[in-house]
Amino acid sequence: MFNYRLQILQITFSILSLFCFSCFYACNPKSISDPVKQSEKFAPPEATLVPEGTPSELGLAGYAKVLCSAIFVSDREPEEAFANSGYFMMPEEDQGNIEYTIDYDDKSVVLTLRDSIQRRAWYVGDQGCIIMRDGLHFEPRKVETTLPDAELQDWPMGDRNNNQAWDLEIDTTLLREAVELAFSPPEALTAAFLVIYNGNIIAERYAPGIDKDTQLESWSMGKSLTATFIGRMIQIGYFNLDDPAPVEAWQQKGDPRADIRIRDLLQMSSGLRFTAHRDPEADQYTRSLDHMYIYTGAINAFEYSINRPLQFPVGKEGRYRNCDPLTLGYIMRTTLEKNGEDYLSFGQRELFDKIGIRKQVMETDPFGNFLLTGYDYGTARNWGRLGLLYLRDGVWNDERLLPEGWSEFVSTKAPAWKEPVYGGLFWLNGNDEFPLPKSTYYMAGAGGQRTIIVPEMDLVIIRMGHFRGAETGMKSLNKAIEKLVAVLKVIRPK
Repeated sequence: MFNYRLQILQITFSILSLFCFSCFYACNPKSISDPVKQSEKFAPPEATLVPEGTPSELGLAGYAKVLCSAIFVSDREPEEAFANSGYFMMPEEDQGNIEYTIDYDDKSVVLTLRDSIQRRAWYVGDQGCIIMRDGLHFEPRKVETTLPDAELQDWPMGDRNNNQAWDLEIDTTLLREAVELAFSPPEALTAAFLVIYNGNIIAERYAPGIDKDTQLESWSMGKSLTATFIGRMIQIGYFNLDDPAPVEAWQQKGDPRADIRIRDLLQMSSGLRFTAHRDPEADQYTRSLDHMYIYTGAINAFEYSINRPLQFPVGKEGRYRNCDPLTLGYIMRTTLEKNGEDYLSFGQRELFDKIGIRKQVMETDPFGNFLLTGYDYGTARNWGRLGLLYLRDGVWNDERLLPEGWSEFVSTKAPAWKEPVYGGLFWLNGNDEFPLPKSTYYMAGAGGQRTIIVPEMDLVIIRMGHFRGAETGMKSLNKAIEKLVAVLKVIRPK
């Protein structure tokens, strides 16, 4: 009898639940069937799209992609790369239970967790490595430079005679000591260290197996690259800094997101809800955060980013959130394609070829969207050239590539940020992270990737390394900078 009554209660509850669900769906048909449209109805944050999949499944996909890129983009040894890069995407309890398989013919990497979960990433050419869970949704293509061989052109357009104009006396012994500090101790895992002073390379060193042509993991330095692309598009005339962000999904009558400007996105002050590890309320650096979800190949990263509701008033709260640079990527892509231009090669033809960069690997999600929030690879010299572009306020070979004053904009504190640490997709030295002038600003990536720009010293410093050595690497970098500053203070013109 008891079981019979229990069954009646269960059936009744199911009918009531179905009735409630049907009523809700009838009143809110798009909130269930079309989650993209849901945010257009200004739903509260808890009702919006959320990452799907376990932290182990999502992290394994990201880890597979990072290892694939390390092997097929950076030409690193698998065992070293597996140990030092990408592991942080996994929950700690999983990190000792993963095996990898490399198919050099297929150019793919498979990671297996506890003999039960597998994720694969493939190398597709100039778009690097991509996680493909249900195939590709775009056609990868080759991106070619129009520049001659780098050895045929002088620095910085090429690699020849990079110290030809050097006419200062310098204590080379002290300079070598500064470089040594950047690589010490070995646990720092420094991969590259490059110093450009007065436009010339005065110090350069690489870890074993790495050279000036190695495309190294650059992570969030790609955000600063996004700012550079947007600056280039403004200079060409596609839009203006204070224009409303041209995102069609935000243009409905009454949508508060229509107030978001391109400026707000560059200053990471859009107010969009996008959970991230730097949020005060975040309790974990895991794949369950939106910040990490876009790296797992599970979604169209651009669509996921633009379909977020507001959490804060536009321009009033500075938060380090991937949705803002990804939305700028969406704007870049849709604007170019509406004008009949090729999105995947825009960076090469309109920026890189103009400043001597022959190859920069910018990876995409399975839908062909650049993930310049982290999946990007460049040489130390590439980043050095970009640093020089900013020292010159966007002028190269007498051609203005970025708007006048662009360097000042990206290096000025974003008003919505409480601490003086963020500008326009560039970090600021407002809290003295480096023993350098307050005017210093820099590109920063996970693992201790840094391109540091010091205008009043006419100086660019590049440090690149692998994730596991990040904490030690930053301490080593500061020691190297202290020595370097001492060296530069005593040099005199001949």
